[in-house]
Amino acid sequence: MYHKCKKEGLYYIVGVFVNEHDIVVIGCGAGGGTAAQFARKTDRKAQITIFEKESYPQYSKCGLPYVISKTIPSPSDLIEFNEDWFKKARIDLHLETTVQSIDTKDQIITAKGSDGSVAKKHYTSLIIATGAYPLIPPIKNITVDHRLLHGVFTLRTIDDTKDIEAFITKEGNATVIGAGLIGMEMADCLHKREMNVTLVEALPSILANTLDDEMSSPVEQHIKEYITLYTNHLALEAQSDGQVIRSLKIQNRSTNETKSIPTDLLIIATGTTPDVSLAKQAGCNIGKTGCIKVDANSQTSQKNIYAVGDCTESIDYVTKRPVRIGLGSIAVRQAIAAGINASGGKYHLPDGVLQTCTSEFFGIEIAAVGPSTISLSDTELITGKHIGSSLPSYYPNGKPITLKTLIDAQTGRILAAQAVGDNAAQRINTYATAILAGLTIDTFRKLETAYAPPIAPTLDVVTLAADIAAMKQERRHGR
Repeated sequence: MYHKCKKEGLYYIVGVFVNEHDIVVIGCGAGGGTAAQFARKTDRKAQITIFEKESYPQYSKCGLPYVISKTIPSPSDLIEFNEDWFKKARIDLHLETTVQSIDTKDQIITAKGSDGSVAKKHYTSLIIATGAYPLIPPIKNITVDHRLLHGVFTLRTIDDTKDIEAFITKEGNATVIGAGLIGMEMADCLHKREMNVTLVEALPSILANTLDDEMSSPVEQHIKEYITLYTNHLALEAQSDGQVIRSLKIQNRSTNETKSIPTDLLIIATGTTPDVSLAKQAGCNIGKTGCIKVDANSQTSQKNIYAVGDCTESIDYVTKRPVRIGLGSIAVRQAIAAGINASGGKYHLPDGVLQTCTSEFFGIEIAAVGPSTISLSDTELITGKHIGSSLPSYYPNGKPITLKTLIDAQTGRILAAQAVGDNAAQRINTYATAILAGLTIDTFRKLETAYAPPIAPTLDVVTLAADIAAMKQERRHGR
């Protein structure tokens, strides 16, 4: 229980410490909201308070592109838990309220509401879920008076989708910078809105952080049927009429040749920067990636302070190197740990993250788990790749599926896998299980998969790719 005392515009949210746990959560995204929910499940009597700077309660940021495409009719459909839900769960939610400081000595946070009111709140456990903000590349004239040009957007919030909607016109010219997962999804969604879409990527290939070149190449050829693609090109300059973007100047990194792309709407999807300012103020250790270091309990270097989501780094399960957390699935798992542990329970995550991911665009599904070949450059690798079908060859309407697996050449341990095509996500989930269990390729190749002609082939591409890798290893070692 607590009450508010007001004096000269300052609110003191004063705890009546009849309960052991007084938990404060900064941020009500997937990470913060989930942490609060699992704290409540763990301790029904705990005091739980969330401070969220946006005006919306917990919603799916991963669903934002599909509001743009109208696959999801309204931004409000993305809200997973509304204000009434939090009220019924006895979680005190403060929207449009920004935490300004953390006093770790007295364990008090100070927050400011949109109306100018200031609140001070005591905590026994603090969960930081401040997320990240868009990374804006050094493009000339991209801003006017420290604001993005009209017609230039990033996509991180519901309000962003509303702003973008105003610039969508049938047969208008849309440009997306960045061919990672978000950039690819946005290009597809704008194409579905019947815009002329151009995708610009600075690296030589698309999806460089997800797929090896040999796996992304067919995807690249496929999407060229729908949009214009420039890989190995830098975005140099936004050209405008003073306020509104009209074109984007790009440069070929190999030839230095430049050209201007007519642009009515520009989406920047070049990554994010973690919001760690409050964590630094609280004395939390910041890792090599620029994010908050957390352990398997989602705890920071500071006692009773936890952190989850895009503002954190973890250890890659395979390479044992620090990596940034950029996936909602991982954020939710971190949040489960943080919420349970902050409220007196015990929950430990695996010793690292697998970074299992998937997406679908232009009618093609991709998925991956574990590091790419480039990230495993210090490991002697053997790969197995198989191009197959989702159904037996004699059964009609089978869909193509390509799967590649990477194994340690010496031990045979499975390190990673990538898939393009039908039901790619579930096939990669099978590999994720194998990696977490530490299986060798020789054991995994013997996996008994389900078979029926209208559903799946006798031997799935999952095990056929494993067979190829296992046979290569046998030849390598003279067996």
